[in-house]
Amino acid sequence: METTSPKSLYERLGGLSGITAIVDDIVDAHMTNPAVKSRFLPLKDNPEHFAKVREHLINFLASGSGGSEQYTGRDMPTAHRGMNISNGEYMSVIDDIMSALAKHNIDDESKKDVLFIAYSLKETMVGK
Repeated sequence: METTSPKSLYERLGGLSGITAIVDDIVDAHMTNPAVKSRFLPLKDNPEHFAKVREHLINFLASGSGGSEQYTGRDMPTAHRGMNISNGEYMSVIDDIMSALAKHNIDDESKKDVLFIAYSLKETMVGK
């Protein structure tokens, strides 16, 4: 009997190209979301910094979902220290993430896996 191994979250998100498209839609959503756009719009003022942040986001999701990409950015507590992110802002960001996943027809199990990861990071970012 032949068995197949389950696909990793990375594969279910479409590999690097799928994750890149998802991240681009997440960032676009953040730029227009009234609850968080003031935190993200300034990134557009510095294209080099914006490109670096985008690359970090892609590599963070790719690496964290089982891909071979390497995330070389700061850890989440360090990256978000001093931002005093509110619970409402955090939930708005999660809503943007879930909407981007839906736009890309990501299956419910994979959405739950991403949601679990997002919630596992919440305490390291909210109110810090």
